[in-house]
Amino acid sequence: MSRSHSAPSFAGSLLASLWLACAVAHAEPVADVQALAQKEQQPLLDTLRDLVNIETGSRDIEGLNVIAGRVADQLRQLGGTVEILQPTDIYRLDDTPEKIGPAVHATFKGTGTRKIMLIAHMDTVYLKGMLKDQPFRIDGDKAYGLGIADDKQGVALILHTVAILQKLNFKDYGTLTVLTNSDEEISSPGWRSTITKFASDQDVVFSFEGGGTDGAVRLATSGIGSAYLTVTGKSSHAGARPEGGINALYELSHQLLQMKDLPKPEQGLKLNWTVAKAGTNRNVIPAEATAQADARALKVSDFDELEKTLQEKIKNRLLPDSKVELKFEVRRPPLEANEASRQVATYGKTIYREIGLSMNVAEKATGGGTDAAFAALKTKGAVVEGMGLSGFGAHSNDAEYVKLDTIVPRLYLTTRMIMDLSTGKVK
Repeated sequence: MSRSHSAPSFAGSLLASLWLACAVAHAEPVADVQALAQKEQQPLLDTLRDLVNIETGSRDIEGLNVIAGRVADQLRQLGGTVEILQPTDIYRLDDTPEKIGPAVHATFKGTGTRKIMLIAHMDTVYLKGMLKDQPFRIDGDKAYGLGIADDKQGVALILHTVAILQKLNFKDYGTLTVLTNSDEEISSPGWRSTITKFASDQDVVFSFEGGGTDGAVRLATSGIGSAYLTVTGKSSHAGARPEGGINALYELSHQLLQMKDLPKPEQGLKLNWTVAKAGTNRNVIPAEATAQADARALKVSDFDELEKTLQEKIKNRLLPDSKVELKFEVRRPPLEANEASRQVATYGKTIYREIGLSMNVAEKATGGGTDAAFAALKTKGAVVEGMGLSGFGAHSNDAEYVKLDTIVPRLYLTTRMIMDLSTGKVK
């Protein structure tokens, strides 16, 4: 009995050992890619230093032209067909500046069929002159600097991923497209249509916003909308003849109160009135009142329905002689997870496991919006956001940083993803 019992146990143990050995062998990193990723860390930091040292607020056209030239030169040196584009199709929002900065577009032709696109943005939220308060520096395991996490790390990561592919002489993709724009922080009014157009026929789009503190990639982002309410009444003396006026503040208050139940937080639809203005003097019935709202949605159709409802609501007026107008802007559509994106992101998790790391994939939006949503509007391919370095402090005065220990893993991940997508290992 004991012998007959031990034989299967030995066989089972042997099979388990063989399976484990195969699994471990399969999970080992690709040595030449890993070695090049390690060698590329310092060059990437050098590029990051140079990019941070160029101030590039979204309205700083001079600085944006300088960084575009710097990025274009590096992409040319890497063998790309490169052009610096000027915006021609501007979607005018309430806060769109007179001039929009350039975009850099590069194409690398390969021998395969898969089309892969890499996007990031060159602009920041900071005003000119703030670099002195947040210069590039390395302190321990972090690199600090103006706009370093959002999104100059993304630009640098793209440049040095392409550099690794060049050193590997890898050209099995059909086309590798790079697009870096300069208006993301103001809702991409100049480049949204270009992002959508270039992404429309891609098999995969990787967006290099930061990976947050935990290095997760994201398959969904919230849509961002704005509502602008304007009420026109009639002024009159508030003490001597108030009945001769039409109080725009009263009407505005009525409008806001009747809209308070429109948010549907259970489905990710949010509407919050955040700014209101009315009146000129204490003793004058206000002739005009305005309000602004921030809107968020997880589906494009939710914005369409919200705007329709808002327009219907304003027909109900407290003061019939007042005039009420509403403008609704979709500043960014939502990015919705699809099966293609899930498949690509899941494969990314297996690549991360090769180097002993885990990677979360977020399929539920948390409130922020990015250019990845514009890329997803007309493509049937995968769109994956958050491919950038881990970091913290975006938009802060003195604490924006990226984690140094995420440089090599992210270089390895992006390089391997491009290689394996190109060779058909990811369908």
